[in-house]
Amino acid sequence: MRIAVLVSGHGSNLQALIDANLCGEIVGVLSNKNTAYALERARQANIDTAVISHQDFPTRESFDAQMHQQLLAWHVDLVVLAGFMRILTPDFVKKWEGRMLNIHPSLLPAYKGMHTHQRVLNTGDRLHGCTVHFVTAELDAGQAIAQAVLSVTAHDNIETLAQRVHQLEHFIYPQVVQYFCIKQLVWHNHQAYLNNQPLLKPIRFIK
Repeated sequence: MRIAVLVSGHGSNLQALIDANLCGEIVGVLSNKNTAYALERARQANIDTAVISHQDFPTRESFDAQMHQQLLAWHVDLVVLAGFMRILTPDFVKKWEGRMLNIHPSLLPAYKGMHTHQRVLNTGDRLHGCTVHFVTAELDAGQAIAQAVLSVTAHDNIETLAQRVHQLEHFIYPQVVQYFCIKQLVWHNHQAYLNNQPLLKPIRFIK
């Protein structure tokens, strides 16, 4: 299984994937920012890197088309979004349907989009966490595969929640990628299957 990881920032989830000794091989790390520290993490692990800046393209479609060509050049089987801060076009998503994963810092379908920790605190939710899901054209709306859940405490703020959720991300993302690598997790007819059974609700990990 040949994996490409798309990144825009620090790359802590990329590092978790590198350290996980997956059955698949991370063959490339692609970033839209040449300053992303994730690129250095990849180089230290002897993983090929590519920088394709969205600022060099007149449209989202042309940017995504160039990314698609790079993924084809790497002969990628699975695309993993790890802090990739670009909304993908429907055409790009369709080309990688069932072969592209994302992790989002909330218990989807709650709190799609940005600023999830602040929104959880504003609402007074008692539970928070992260979700690994297949990517669809609608933002953060693809089928959820796994969720890790934590209890929000009276002492939590944006920074502590972000740190605690990051720890959960590093725990569950490699597990889900491994499920895909060993074909325990598959996508068929717009539906996720786990162990040859339709996945009717996400796997939940409670911390």
